[in-house]
Amino acid sequence: MPQIFHPSTNTIARASVFGGLALIAVAVYAGNAFLRSSYVTQVDVVRDQPVPFSHDHHVAGLGIDCRYCHSTVETSAFAGMPATEVCMGCHSQIWKDSALLAPLRESYEKGKPLKWTRVYDVPDFVYFNHSIHVAKGIACQSCHGPVDRMPLMRKATTLHMEWCLACHRHPELAVRPREEVLRFNRSSTRQAGTVSDGTFELRRPMARDPELVRQGEELVKQYGIATKQLTDCVICHR
Repeated sequence: MPQIFHPSTNTIARASVFGGLALIAVAVYAGNAFLRSSYVTQVDVVRDQPVPFSHDHHVAGLGIDCRYCHSTVETSAFAGMPATEVCMGCHSQIWKDSALLAPLRESYEKGKPLKWTRVYDVPDFVYFNHSIHVAKGIACQSCHGPVDRMPLMRKATTLHMEWCLACHRHPELAVRPREEVLRFNRSSTRQAGTVSDGTFELRRPMARDPELVRQGEELVKQYGIATKQLTDCVICHR
């Protein structure tokens, strides 16, 4: 019986199989890289706002407390945004004729709130409550980064589920005394370190400081943080 397929067909078949597997691997890698890119996560991307508000100036420069603008962060699921009247409490006297603040003055005169562009926005299927995190000693900086040094607000963390779970698995590396929740750069003079958590690294300034880890473990007990339940699906997906 004559040979139906040319001997080179075997090589082509092998190349097709291994080439196909390689293409799948490349596609998976590229897709994962895309989902983690700033284009998708918006990390470090400055969003357009009606007024170019500088946290660096107001917080680090003037020392204004976070709660002056985000008044419900300790009592509500939402941190809240400042009403125009709050801003005008100062800017009716300071920089009152600045062109940058024209939208603020218009909002005040017309009684229409400014439409701020959200920087942090968890999906609708995720439950998040600011007040419980503040009450349990989780600092603003843990999720929002060094806001006090941001001339323009930007997203500092991905808010991916793995990022949240890393903190829920190791709350002792994030919890602070409640009086330090609103402070920034708590451990700037300490050596930064990482704690491996599977394929994800939880970065905390206190990770290599045994004293801070011990303090965190004590605070977890003191504040009644239920570590065994923190990774249950129903904690965030209700």
